[in-house]
Amino acid sequence: MAEEKSLIEYPSLFPIKVMGKSVPEYLPAILHIAHQFDPIFDESQVEQRPSKDGNYLGITLPINATSREQLDELYRTLSTHPLVSMVL
Repeated sequence: MAEEKSLIEYPSLFPIKVMGKSVPEYLPAILHIAHQFDPIFDESQVEQRPSKDGNYLGITLPINATSREQLDELYRTLSTHPLVSMVL
């Protein structure tokens, strides 16, 4: 079976969007996960966007992607976190 060609060049900065309930523990939890998968993760580059009513918070994490496996595992970890509603 031929290996799938990736559309992403590694290493590269890759934005991951995460949406979750706007509660005090949400952002620190997501940043902790980002640091686990990206040792040089730069929190100063994180973008936050509250929903219209302020019930949800959208976060864009610029991850230093080194492999498809890293990104797949990061998506899995974020998607299964109880405070996360959606990962794009």
